[in-house]
Amino acid sequence: MTWDLTKALHLKAEFETARLLDFEFRQRARAVSLFAKLHGIDPHSIVGEIAEHDDAGMISLFCDRTGLGQAEAAAAYDAALKQARQQLVAERGDPAPHRMA
Repeated sequence: MTWDLTKALHLKAEFETARLLDFEFRQRARAVSLFAKLHGIDPHSIVGEIAEHDDAGMISLFCDRTGLGQAEAAAAYDAALKQARQQLVAERGDPAPHRMA
């Protein structure tokens, strides 16, 4: 029986990619929810839009729903992303890739 370094590295890359994408999605979902709560929007009515829009699309949607300007909505969303990241790091740990020993 031999140990295949290439296979191990591919498995690690798949695992790390999935873990980082999961963290990124959780961060976006939480940021949208935080933004919605802060601006009087029902979070459940807008969180589903994450699957259909990128960040620029979400900012445009926020502008439509709140009457904020593009710059204001972008700044508020950026602040919500930072807050969401802080909360997730506190709950789940730092998402930085784990190094192989």
